[in-house]
Amino acid sequence: MIQSNTNESVMARKFERVCEILEENKYDPNRLIPILQAIQEEYRYLPEKILTFIAITLKISPAKVYGVATFYSHFALEPKGRYIIKVCDGTACHVRNSSPLIDIIREKLSLTETKNTTDDMMFTFETVSCLGACGLAPVVVVNDNVHSLMTPEKTVTLIDSIIKEDEYEAVAN
Repeated sequence: MIQSNTNESVMARKFERVCEILEENKYDPNRLIPILQAIQEEYRYLPEKILTFIAITLKISPAKVYGVATFYSHFALEPKGRYIIKVCDGTACHVRNSSPLIDIIREKLSLTETKNTTDDMMFTFETVSCLGACGLAPVVVVNDNVHSLMTPEKTVTLIDSIIKEDEYEAVAN
């Protein structure tokens, strides 16, 4: 029961934050993109119910809100993990063996081409066409941190260090 109350409390705070974001943007439908960005920052994705609420509040069609949310690749309609791992599979990275990195990450985190977020919501894995770091290929980005000249071994070490650091922070808090 305590867990349920905690989840409800968190959801209520997040919804309050959505209302604050709308107010900060003066309920201006022309500010839809910054509104969606701020809400995604809060939830780590754009929940369908929140998209509907935004449409009603801004007096625009749900189709328009959904269209904007699906047009820009920055927006996510599915929950993402705390750590977003991106592997560049563009030409330079692919030629310099990004494929083994993709394989080892999926194996290490028990992910597939269709399942890209771990069950514990710790990691989301994405491949991208280009990260603009061709001279550093192959490249792995974790959240905003770029890791260059990666090998499968270095990638596993990186993931292990994130897990260890996350466990340490959990114990410290």
